[in-house]
Amino acid sequence: MSEAPRVALFVTCLVDLFRPSVGFAAVKLMQDAGCTVEVPEAQTCCGQPAYNSGDRKDTIAIAKQVIAAFEGYDYVVAPSGSCAGMIMRHYPELLEKDPEWADRAQGLGSRTHELVSFLTDVLKIEHIDAAFDGTVTYHDSCSGLRELGIHDQPRKLLADVEGLHLRELPDANVCCGFGGTFCVKYPDISNRMVGNKADLIVETGAETLLAGDMGCLMNMAGKLQRDGANVRVRHVAEVLAGMTDTPAIGEAPDDGVTS
Repeated sequence: MSEAPRVALFVTCLVDLFRPSVGFAAVKLMQDAGCTVEVPEAQTCCGQPAYNSGDRKDTIAIAKQVIAAFEGYDYVVAPSGSCAGMIMRHYPELLEKDPEWADRAQGLGSRTHELVSFLTDVLKIEHIDAAFDGTVTYHDSCSGLRELGIHDQPRKLLADVEGLHLRELPDANVCCGFGGTFCVKYPDISNRMVGNKADLIVETGAETLLAGDMGCLMNMAGKLQRDGANVRVRHVAEVLAGMTDTPAIGEAPDDGVTS
């Protein structure tokens, strides 16, 4: 029997701060697939906010810290297409002329994967032991779809979830309006974009919205709640891992206290 791959989980800022259950779901999925999973304590933000704002100096400093923290693992996996894309695509570009860091950035980029892509494309997982009773729709995040080519992978795994029925979302490949710092710089445009997205989500009749990036999910969940839509929002990893006993994104936790 070959040795279990040693995988480092890149938790991501939004998962760490707002939805730790996604991190636990990612660990479960990879452990169930036979991986040894570790979570390096030295990890920080991947640097996207600085990068998107044009702050190359701080982005490069962050990239070097991340590279140092994650070297030595067989794979690095993130439950986010945007964070994975930052490490895979943009670290090598930022450091390509640095003789000390160029090869290290390229090496880390080549070992880094988005979670669902890692399960399907690298580990070749075809069966998921999970059940979810309900109708869902799926939004393709921009970074995962356009940078990493992630489209069929989540649909393949969701098709194996017992009781789950997927209704395709019209314009699933259109941005939800989050875009990292875009929603801060251009709030009116962002709100119009997420409004259009929310309308299409509701029109599917799906009870639950799934996606693979927390930024997109939080943006869409907020708009759906403000519109009074009865649609629950979850990260796809939570459904695939069978970990849906927690409140959906944006819902208040059930603390057992009644008024």
